[in-house]
Amino acid sequence: MKLPSEIRVDRGARLLTLRWPDGDERTIGHAQLRESCPCAECRRRRLAGDEVRAAEGVSVTDLQSMGYGMQIVFSDGHARGIYPWTYLAQLA
Repeated sequence: MKLPSEIRVDRGARLLTLRWPDGDERTIGHAQLRESCPCAECRRRRLAGDEVRAAEGVSVTDLQSMGYGMQIVFSDGHARGIYPWTYLAQLA
């Protein structure tokens, strides 16, 4: 499992940037992260055919390392999903 060598949050632009050890750099919008939340509740909604929609202006307020990924806390209060590094690489 490859871990990012650098993680940057640009709250103004609402972007999360991950730099990988091989120099590859990927950027993901905060709204895309929120809409792609892998928590059980968001997955259940998607499986039922519903969309998970990010509130306008949603942003990342905190990141917590979980070893195999990170938990992302959003300005709408959502903080249940743990995003594995491989999933983040796919989103970008």
